[in-house]
Amino acid sequence: MNASRTARERVRAELISEIKEVARRQLAVEGASGLSLRAVARELGMVSSAIYRYFPSRDDLLTALIIEAFDAIGAATENADASCPRDRHLDRWMSVCRAIRTWALAHPHEYALIHGSPVPGYVAPEDTAAPAARDGIVLAGILRDAHEAGKLAPPPAGLPPAPPSFAADAEQLREALFAPLSDDVILLALEGWTHIYGTVSFELFGMYRNVIEQDRAAAFDHVALTQAHILGLDTPTPAA
Repeated sequence: MNASRTARERVRAELISEIKEVARRQLAVEGASGLSLRAVARELGMVSSAIYRYFPSRDDLLTALIIEAFDAIGAATENADASCPRDRHLDRWMSVCRAIRTWALAHPHEYALIHGSPVPGYVAPEDTAAPAARDGIVLAGILRDAHEAGKLAPPPAGLPPAPPSFAADAEQLREALFAPLSDDVILLALEGWTHIYGTVSFELFGMYRNVIEQDRAAAFDHVALTQAHILGLDTPTPAA
């Protein structure tokens, strides 16, 4: 009985994987709003009613793809961070930022699914929250470690302070991710995160065409380094 159940579970897992793979190909052609369970079933040679045993609705399939994409980019940032010495905070920051760009360029349709235009009529369930936070947890961890090591410099002179209205949001974020960082640093971290993802999105969605053509990787590094400087991360030891 157990062996039979295991075999059925394995077959089910393989079919779910095939469904998601076909769905990802659909994303590349039709976009998320054009995803169709019936079309996926047709490509797999299934009767349309059969696919609903695995994904009761299009939104359930979208959610599965979104969670996988968030988990994949989250794992890429975690691995990039783990590849650097813990006390090289700027190296960690740059490694993670580059991992985000590398993953996005290798998986443009999955990136568009999680960081592109919202899918009309789709509301992401709570199941997506934890996977979506993985990359943010990594970036916040770098800042916390730098602060605890005494290597997080104050924000550059002349920057405006965080507005008083941000205090309540900052407190919630401090409890969740950023303790014991100040309101100013937390808001700068969010702005840095926005710059990193915004730069990736501009490149991926064609906004740099005829604008930055020669070396987009170097331009991206400049953005990431600038944000690191604003955040007060330390400078890596020059290579010998």
